[in-house]
Amino acid sequence: MKIFDSWFKGPANTSRSENIEDYAIKKIPSHYRWPIPAIILVLIGNSTALFFFTFGAQLSFTIGWPLMLFPLAYLFIGSALIGMVMIRLASKEGLTVDLMTRGMGFGYIGSAVTSLIYGINYIFFFILEGTIVTNAIAASFNLPLHSFESVMVFAGVGLVKLLLVWYGMKELQILQTWGVLIYSVLLGLAVYFLASNYELVGPSQWTPLEPLSIESIGLAFMMANGQVVFQGLIATDYGRFAKSDTGYRGGLFSMLGMLIPMLGTMLIGPLFAYTLMHSNNNTAMIFADPGYVFPLVMGVWGAVFALITQIRINVMNLYSASLALSNSFSLIFNFTPGRPWWMVAVYFFGCLLYSFDILSYLDIFLAVTGILTNTWILIILVDHYVCKKLLNYGPSDFIEYRRPFLYKWNPTGVISLTVGIVIGSMGMIGIYPIYLSSFLAMITGSFLHIILTIQTKGQYYFTKFPLDRETEWKKYQKTNVK
Repeated sequence: MKIFDSWFKGPANTSRSENIEDYAIKKIPSHYRWPIPAIILVLIGNSTALFFFTFGAQLSFTIGWPLMLFPLAYLFIGSALIGMVMIRLASKEGLTVDLMTRGMGFGYIGSAVTSLIYGINYIFFFILEGTIVTNAIAASFNLPLHSFESVMVFAGVGLVKLLLVWYGMKELQILQTWGVLIYSVLLGLAVYFLASNYELVGPSQWTPLEPLSIESIGLAFMMANGQVVFQGLIATDYGRFAKSDTGYRGGLFSMLGMLIPMLGTMLIGPLFAYTLMHSNNNTAMIFADPGYVFPLVMGVWGAVFALITQIRINVMNLYSASLALSNSFSLIFNFTPGRPWWMVAVYFFGCLLYSFDILSYLDIFLAVTGILTNTWILIILVDHYVCKKLLNYGPSDFIEYRRPFLYKWNPTGVISLTVGIVIGSMGMIGIYPIYLSSFLAMITGSFLHIILTIQTKGQYYFTKFPLDRETEWKKYQKTNVK
């Protein structure tokens, strides 16, 4: 039992305010750290999101089997590497990615802009996941989709999610630990019903819906690229609670614990979609909607399965959105109502926007996510590992996040992000193929950041150097000797 507690139990003797705020805009103290296995249990809530069921089905519709394995491999390897280094940095510093961004090439107001971008991503995911479970319940009770009745279902389920994550990581860990057991049983039941009532369609018959082309392959990789960085980021929101000496190994272990079951969810999507397509006359895209598929296969149990699964992931969307928005509005407007109230804001936005058919815009959303999020994170990574660690323009043994020592705007990161977004937007409006947009944006932004940092010699990292931080940065040491 002691071994179990040491692996899966969070910190004891924590205060109510600590649990509610979860150090959204502060450094995590040593007494509030979690073991890696406990963090992985929380991350598995993300792995089993039915969004990945849809993602896998759409990927197979686009390029079929076995070509879909290549963008999946890119997503898996890319996310593992990015998450590994981000968790290592976040756990060492005890900071959210939003707080780290302040000292990694953006300045403290610059980081507020990236936090706002990050928070908006989670609002979309909250609506997306909520739409899936609402559709499942609506299908079970013959309610019109996107009607007033369906909005009330969305609002009611969303309210339950809000209450379940009010106390932050503490409640999340309990919910996800027991939730994964229920999810596993219901998933096994779903596969049993599918195999019993339909003739299973294996990977050899997962053929693309349209003739294969360079464009379709590009679109598949664009979809994967929209998730490569994002999955590393969501893992970082929880990996920051790991012990400060977690290192790269602990970061990689956390990512593998999340990505392996995620890959399984992605492959289950086309299994269900193609099996049902061969037995029904509906359009293919409806079989990529788990809110329709699971009630069709399992009846009322399908709605229960969708409900439990989506509660597990949407509490994480609410939580991560609250972290990003807390940082953004505290810096721009000095407005700090508390982390839980940002979850309330996301909840209300979700209820207002539910009536739009979000699932139909999934590919466009993933392209936009790839442009904004990937460019931002690639910039802060090259800032740390190239500009500071390799070129020595700043200290790489700590990340400063406190306002008195930072510029409002670090032009190197802000300009690079802006140029990257402009380059990516050109693809979105058709100047060049859209599937190249997120790749060109993140490559342009990261290389431009290196060039601008070299030109400015890192002068925008600090307004004054924090003398209370220990560092081996040689330039600082030489300055002190003089």
